[in-house]
Amino acid sequence: MGTVVIRPASSAWLHVAEHLARLREYRDLLLTLSLHRISVRYKQTSLGVLWAVLQPLLMMTIFTAVFSVLARMPSDGVPYALFAYTALLPWTFFSTSVTNGTNSLVSHTQLITKVYFPREILPITYVVVALFDFAIGFLVLLGLLAWFHVPLTLQIWKLVPVVALLASWSLAVSLVLAAIQVRFRDVGVALPVLVQLWMFASPVIYPLSVVPESWRSWYLLNPMAGIVSACRDILARGGTLDGAPLRAAVIVTAMALPAAYLFFKRAEATMADVI
Repeated sequence: MGTVVIRPASSAWLHVAEHLARLREYRDLLLTLSLHRISVRYKQTSLGVLWAVLQPLLMMTIFTAVFSVLARMPSDGVPYALFAYTALLPWTFFSTSVTNGTNSLVSHTQLITKVYFPREILPITYVVVALFDFAIGFLVLLGLLAWFHVPLTLQIWKLVPVVALLASWSLAVSLVLAAIQVRFRDVGVALPVLVQLWMFASPVIYPLSVVPESWRSWYLLNPMAGIVSACRDILARGGTLDGAPLRAAVIVTAMALPAAYLFFKRAEATMADVI
């Protein structure tokens, strides 16, 4: 293999095409690490892949008991259990990929300091694992739809671009936080609180319709608002999408992902020295 030159941090943005080409060269490593993470994630647990569905199911049960029975939270005519689960499915994807992706670099210190490879591979693998968990959780959703007699229409195809948007946004956040975590370990300590607050700033336990119109423009700057709302519309409401929240999510993510990648590649130049 030829010599790999890690360019100065200040010039990272000038070589985006080169970075992407190198990432493509390491696609076998990306695939291998992703499959390895999926295979070992639940290997030593008694319930195995059932943990992929237990988390959103347990949260759904708690939310239904607290916010539907006790707090009488509106659910726009959708059974609250289904209302909660269709939001928890994308939210769990986001929270697990961001939490694991943020810690992906500091948890592989020896690998990073000894071997060169595009460092973004590490956070990407956790997004892939989150996608696997999403697929498992989706199978449970099919059972919930049957239980509540909600038909699955042909509009389900709309879920594919929404999940791609969800993965892109999760990756953007993971890249930024992972790069910052290398220098400031406080990020990992603060992350659980940040994710919890982020959930309350997204329409997971309440419908988007309860957000006041005067707040709506600022609220939709959070792409998870549009993504969660779109998943709920597709899965629980027959596919009739509210276009404004989803458009806002697409615009913010389209700007955030390239910026996050450039930020990460700039930090990568000195990553092995400070990690």
